[in-house]
Amino acid sequence: MPARDTVLQIVPRPPGTFDGVGDYALNLARTLSASHGIGTTFLVAEKNRVTSSDDYPVIFGLNSARCSELARGHEHVILHYVNYGYQARGIPFALVPMVRELRHNCRGRFLTIFHELYASAPPWKSAFWLQPLQKRIARTIAKLSSACLVSSESMRGQLGSLASGTETFVYPVPSNFGEPDLSPDQFGQRDPHRWAICGGTALIERSLKSFREIRERIPEEISPRQLSVLGGSDSSAVRGLLRLPGIDTDYRPRLTPVDASEILSTSSFVWLDYFHQPGVPGDVLLKSGAFAAACAHGAVPVLPHRYSAISLEEDPLPGPFFIEPSFSELPDDDARAKIAVRFYDWYQRHASSHHLARGIARALELSHES
Repeated sequence: MPARDTVLQIVPRPPGTFDGVGDYALNLARTLSASHGIGTTFLVAEKNRVTSSDDYPVIFGLNSARCSELARGHEHVILHYVNYGYQARGIPFALVPMVRELRHNCRGRFLTIFHELYASAPPWKSAFWLQPLQKRIARTIAKLSSACLVSSESMRGQLGSLASGTETFVYPVPSNFGEPDLSPDQFGQRDPHRWAICGGTALIERSLKSFREIRERIPEEISPRQLSVLGGSDSSAVRGLLRLPGIDTDYRPRLTPVDASEILSTSSFVWLDYFHQPGVPGDVLLKSGAFAAACAHGAVPVLPHRYSAISLEEDPLPGPFFIEPSFSELPDDDARAKIAVRFYDWYQRHASSHHLARGIARALELSHES
């Protein structure tokens, strides 16, 4: 349907340039337009003029002098907040007056999607000392927003402790690697020896390192014989880690979502080394695009650490599945297909791009879905 209303989406980097937040925003723009008649203009913090996909209007550079004009030219504003995306040390103070000005002049709603709130780190890292400032900025932006969106109940609790009384919605991050329409029979036909690793460059490298350490502990009936490594930028470090005797590896950096989806649709398991530190609630995985991609394709996600069970609206995901040095929990091949269906169906109920767009349209009070 043709777009009837327009939102201004503020992002750190251009959409369609293999950036996780930018891809999230671009997929959101597509679904808002197709299903709800809501158009998008992107305001990009970076000044580098990289062409966006889909020919959406793009404005480069955050310019406080234009805030009033931009707010008046759009019905609503969506800020994608990731503190390190807007300032190298994660303290984007310059963003606050712009948000205040946009909010003041916005005709409709100002929605902040918190992809991050603040960093956690040990005392020998600068993030430890900067965390109070990061919290102050996140609190200010939350208070200025009409409503906020986070990816998990754990994150909603964190935001509530920073800015109590803020209207907050929970919507997991959707897959940036496609959302295929799959039948239950398809999952049972997959080769249980096909594994995948996907995500950004740093996540892929970390996942490959831990995968090399645990691969001998995977039971023979599901042991990896083929490993597809999808996403990120071409990396010599990643290529060096791909020397895995007995495993046929396929490395595809910077591939299109269509190609990634085709490969993931034949994969039985996704290895994911997501957590930087122990003790993090399991539902933090719901902000991972790689975890979302696994669920969207019915590939069972497996991690190198035990994590707490994940549930949303009293609807639990299967698992957790993990491989630790002394203990592991994995589905056998007989159970794998049924578990894959559960992951896939849960994703459709709670994490798909259409589910996210419906929620945002409601939050903006702009739902035109027929």
